[in-house]
Amino acid sequence: MSGIARDKEAAVGRRTWKQQAWLLWALALTVAGPLQALAADPLPSWNDGPVKQSIVDFVTRATTEGGPGYIPPEERIATFDNDGTLWQEQPVVQGAFLLEQVRERVKEDASLAKRQPFKAVLEGDVALLSAMDEPQLMELFAATHAGKTQDEFAREVRAFFQTARHPKLGVPYTQLAYAPMLELLQYLRANGFQTWISSGGGVDFMRAVSEDTYDIPPQQVIGSSLKEKFDEGNGNPVLRREARVDHLNDKAGKPVGIDQHIGRRPVFAAGNVRSGGDIQMLQYTKEQPHPGFALLINHDDAEREFAYAEKNDASLKAARQGGWTVVSMRQDWKRIFPEGR
Repeated sequence: MSGIARDKEAAVGRRTWKQQAWLLWALALTVAGPLQALAADPLPSWNDGPVKQSIVDFVTRATTEGGPGYIPPEERIATFDNDGTLWQEQPVVQGAFLLEQVRERVKEDASLAKRQPFKAVLEGDVALLSAMDEPQLMELFAATHAGKTQDEFAREVRAFFQTARHPKLGVPYTQLAYAPMLELLQYLRANGFQTWISSGGGVDFMRAVSEDTYDIPPQQVIGSSLKEKFDEGNGNPVLRREARVDHLNDKAGKPVGIDQHIGRRPVFAAGNVRSGGDIQMLQYTKEQPHPGFALLINHDDAEREFAYAEKNDASLKAARQGGWTVVSMRQDWKRIFPEGR
């Protein structure tokens, strides 16, 4: 090889090396930027204060190997209620879905129009819909969906979310997930936590949107359920829903559902003030060998969302007795919903 050829080859090599170096540098900036932002403030929609700091302190202790609060990665289980904890519940989204379904069902069985809660649903009683507890909602599910296959039900749920809008806020329900809680889910996952939903709502209803809304896959959703049966379906096997409740994942049923589906006790759990339905899950999480963290959302922001409370203040009383962290939506959250919703 001539000297000129060697010089050209060396020059090409230097350019190639420089190009690779620039690419690596650009890639490092691309990756490091979001990581630095997350490290700088993992919860930007939370106001600085004792609530936000307690969350960060817990995660820091849980991930500091050798420290007194260290939790092995395989035991970092976090469970979240859905309605009122991860997204709005005035009205309960599942109730709005069932309103449409009940109207169709009454066309087939007119006697339902005289029975509660069907009567109230048909009359458009939003207050009653908002106050419905999980047993009432599951009764509606049983009446409106018995005999349908799981695939048929999933299609109906997805169709509902494509067109449904919140009656007051006028936006799709999936845009009403709480921005601070979305950040919290991301923050926990970035630190090795598994994030699960454990809600009193229908499990199949939530599974249809949990991944798109929260980045929580359907297999990590626990909820109330109807009994199912296997149907060979003339060579096309399906699962059909029955008009019987299988599991009610509310109140004392939540720890049971968690144990049956996860097999580990959560070390972090979040619920909200409304019906007292999350008390047992938070107790189950807080009182254990590991230093568990219990988070309770208090809906006290009538201006930016909806303000409501429990008549007996059972959840707030349990929080005081158990040393839980209580979130004031009005004081602790900079914003309620994601920007641009």
